Amino acid sequence: MTAFVTFDPYLPLWILAAFATATVVILGYAGWRGLTGAALRFLAALIVLIALANPSLREEERTPLTDIAFLVVDETASQGIDIRPDQIAEAEAALTERLNRLATDPDAPLELRVLRVTDSSGIEGGERGTFLMTALEAAAAEVAPDRIAGAMLLSDGQLHDIDHPLNFPAPIHLFLTGRSDEWDRRLVVEQAPAFGIVGEEVAITIRAENLGVLPEQETGGRIPMDVLLDGQHVTTVPVPVGEDISFNVAIERAGQNVLELSLPTGDGELTARNNAALVPINGVRDRLRVLLVSGEPHPGGRTWRNLLKADPSVDLVHFTILRPPTKQDGTPVFEMSLIAFPTRELFMEKIDEFDLIIFDRYRRRGVLPVPYLANIERYVSQGGAVLIASGPAFAGVESLYRTPLRVILPAEPTTRVIEEGFLPQVTELGRRHPVTTNLEAEAPRPPAEDGTPGWGRWFRMIELDQFSGDTVMNGVDEQPLLILDRHGEGRVALLASDHAWLWSRGYEGGGPQLELLRRLAHWLMQEPELEEDVLIAEPDADGLMIERRSLRDISPTVTVTQPDGETLAVTLAEVSPGRWQGRADFAQDGLYRLAEGDLKRVVAVGPSAPREFANAIASAAVLQPVLDETGGGVARMEDGLPTIRRVQEGRNAEGRGWIGLVDRDAYQVADVRLTSLAPGWLVLLLIASCIVGAWRVEGR
Repeated sequence: MTAFVTFDPYLPLWILAAFATATVVILGYAGWRGLTGAALRFLAALIVLIALANPSLREEERTPLTDIAFLVVDETASQGIDIRPDQIAEAEAALTERLNRLATDPDAPLELRVLRVTDSSGIEGGERGTFLMTALEAAAAEVAPDRIAGAMLLSDGQLHDIDHPLNFPAPIHLFLTGRSDEWDRRLVVEQAPAFGIVGEEVAITIRAENLGVLPEQETGGRIPMDVLLDGQHVTTVPVPVGEDISFNVAIERAGQNVLELSLPTGDGELTARNNAALVPINGVRDRLRVLLVSGEPHPGGRTWRNLLKADPSVDLVHFTILRPPTKQDGTPVFEMSLIAFPTRELFMEKIDEFDLIIFDRYRRRGVLPVPYLANIERYVSQGGAVLIASGPAFAGVESLYRTPLRVILPAEPTTRVIEEGFLPQVTELGRRHPVTTNLEAEAPRPPAEDGTPGWGRWFRMIELDQFSGDTVMNGVDEQPLLILDRHGEGRVALLASDHAWLWSRGYEGGGPQLELLRRLAHWLMQEPELEEDVLIAEPDADGLMIERRSLRDISPTVTVTQPDGETLAVTLAEVSPGRWQGRADFAQDGLYRLAEGDLKRVVAVGPSAPREFANAIASAAVLQPVLDETGGGVARMEDGLPTIRRVQEGRNAEGRGWIGLVDRDAYQVADVRLTSLAPGWLVLLLIASCIVGAWRVEGR
């Protein structure tokens, strides 16, 4: 039971103050004049003033409350380095034992609350990191401030929410993990473009830094940095420590180009997680240059031209042979063009500038000499692309197959031209190939119940004797209609019909000619999204989505190497013909390396070097302002744990070999009794006695 006097005035304080002032002035004047009853009158006024203040005796029955101490355990990725996990475990066990002994003190009971902070803790949906202040604030908000005794942080001191506003009413102490002689090396990408022009170079600016206490063998000199592009070693760049350095990398293909930079691991280095960086650069083509060679005017020629000219990113050079050199029709000279078409310039000097060459119903008439056609074979072998849309001439003596181009062609014409109506059919292999997969969905009408595609017929095709390549579409009697093949570093497509234009004209409902030719052209130009044998990995909210595409019937199992070096096997399930998918959960940011057979892929989840490893050296520098503000201290775990004391509020909470937790003396009021010290009858009696006494004294 605790008792003390309280006041609950009947009047505002300013009125009581005015009354007291007036009383002092009046009675002071009376005393100055020598009135004998002034003292008794002053006592009567004082009794009135006390009565108006309404004094009461307050008696409280109090139940003591335990003080709350927070133990914040940093379990983020950087705490898994070197000896830190053992330090954390030993310190947590020792501190818990000591605090539990303090909890049994009847004069200052204490309750311990343990908070565990992982990489995923912090701002919802934000970048991962060490958010100790956020976790501590959330826990402290659930407790009355007058019960908080203090907080102890088991961490390396590298926080990422130090600017988070924290109103903590007790000392915060830091128990620092790690060693005092740690050193680490990190790679920082200062500048890297998100896009690059295919065939040109992009500039990357990086900096290598050494942090902490460097061993003697790591001072000075240059560090060799390996540069890999899509898993292939490109070059090694000597990097001076502490200086920005720029180097150039050529973008070889369209789509995403993954540039991987890595520094060697130094002797005794704290971690290699920040020695590498992943720079994805999206390769874009400045302009797609297409050379269209039409052997003769025909209805399909305009279709090809309209298709290519409709794309603003395509530069089209259209070469149509209107009259071969041997044709003599008596056309007057003044009606003929006097400017010769630059065939030599196109087919010998500038052929490598084209991304795709299309031969539409071309027949060998001597317009393009044999050396020109042989140069096209060389162009394909070195990475070029050729599409042949064959007409009747392809089956005869004027066929392109009778030229040096036969080396790159996947089939030989049998001289038979089939002229009858047929529906082009996607083959089983074609259902797996990105060029023709799900092509029926692009048709103007859905397939029939018997599986017949919902598009119109063609009426002519060339019979072929295929000896290489992949047949993705069939025609009459399952004869090859569209064959895709590779030659050297380039690609070739052979379309055994010149009636694709019927689809664009809407004959019998038309067909997906635009989509088919678009995919075909992009596959020929090696666009990554149309690769048929590829391993793809993309991070999303639920994990790492893995996709494998192949024309073969396989059961792929992908080996995933996580940033910490551990591996896991992910078995993919077939979701559609030629496509297998699976998912790998990830618990940490960094570089994930995937391998399936000869295919390899590197993908970054979050930053390639997460914030946890941007600076992994244990240090109290970041937290020092907070420790100074709250009166807390720092203790290195490798030097041993300090003792824990209870200190009074406002006293020093840290010293040599010890830290303090505030004794709050918190309590809960169970019962309250109020007893008035100035009852009305007593006040009236005292006032009347003083007034009567003053009258009698003054009457004498």
